[in-house]
Amino acid sequence: MFSRDLAYAFCVQMTVLASGSKGNATLISAGSTHILVDAGLSCRELLRRMAQAGRDPATLTAILITHEHLDHVSGLAVLARRLNVPVFFTEATHRAWVRMLTPRKTMTYTQWLEQLAREHAARQAEPYGEHLPAHLHRGAPATAVAQTEPQAESGAIAVLNAEEGEPCEPEEVRPEGKRDPAFLPAVEYFQAGQRFSIGEIDINPFTIPHDAADPCGFVFHARKESLRMAVATDLGYVPPNVKQALRDVDVLLLESNHDLEMLKDGPYPWSVKQRVLSRVGHLSNAAAAEFLLRDYDGGAHTIVLGHLSEQNNLPELAKLAAEQAIGDRLSLLGNRVVLAGQDAPLEAICL
Repeated sequence: MFSRDLAYAFCVQMTVLASGSKGNATLISAGSTHILVDAGLSCRELLRRMAQAGRDPATLTAILITHEHLDHVSGLAVLARRLNVPVFFTEATHRAWVRMLTPRKTMTYTQWLEQLAREHAARQAEPYGEHLPAHLHRGAPATAVAQTEPQAESGAIAVLNAEEGEPCEPEEVRPEGKRDPAFLPAVEYFQAGQRFSIGEIDINPFTIPHDAADPCGFVFHARKESLRMAVATDLGYVPPNVKQALRDVDVLLLESNHDLEMLKDGPYPWSVKQRVLSRVGHLSNAAAAEFLLRDYDGGAHTIVLGHLSEQNNLPELAKLAAEQAIGDRLSLLGNRVVLAGQDAPLEAICL
């Protein structure tokens, strides 16, 4: 184990490895359970950030995905294969991610029937359950599925490898002899609003308003310690279901993406500005502050502001807005505000 692992062995913790438009990843740990929320950096960089934070990648239990945008999944496949860990998605997010990596060719109806026959024959030839995970879950279990998606064309593979650099491990080869960039050791599905468990952590996924297939935020409940941590980034506004989900948490990772005036005067094209400002875009400093002022219950040990735009925000503006909203609830022992950055891990929040 890494040296700092011994110090953290008996605490529940959140470690933000990266947060921003260039990549997002957060470690949630309780006891022997270590969950990586999103994998938006390259495999090599994720491993480097874990080492930098004093975390041993070999102890990772699972990867949990909020949504399929590239800044949340760019290192997912290679990292999951490297560490041989299951990946948890909603079904819609998984399908969107696979489509993103494996664009399909236009084909005739006859070609489609022939492809289905080949895929069926290949599945029949494989041992039953070869790629199913062996994890057992408490509560409402996620659904395990084997992967049967079509293969990628060589162009998609070349792009993936070019972004990844030297691969962390050999690519998986599918029955037809083509490499499949979307192959994962195991996939498990969950649904927003339905609790499930991974090891010692209960997880409550909730729907968030964002322009993705089925985006989710999460509340993590460490059962033994009765501690709760929440991740709520990439949302255009804070609807009632999110406000309810974020009650009674001990650590809150909340988006504070942009300053409204900086975004309006900034370099982005108008179409991108409209997307960011929309109800399926990103929370501004003002919107995050309004939530903290009007709807936050004031019970958190730490509030982490994340997904700050490098172009359209300043850390001091985001922190000032949040601290003014929290007001006299701010203290050294509770409601402290910290900022998650893009270039280095945030010091672990240990409870």
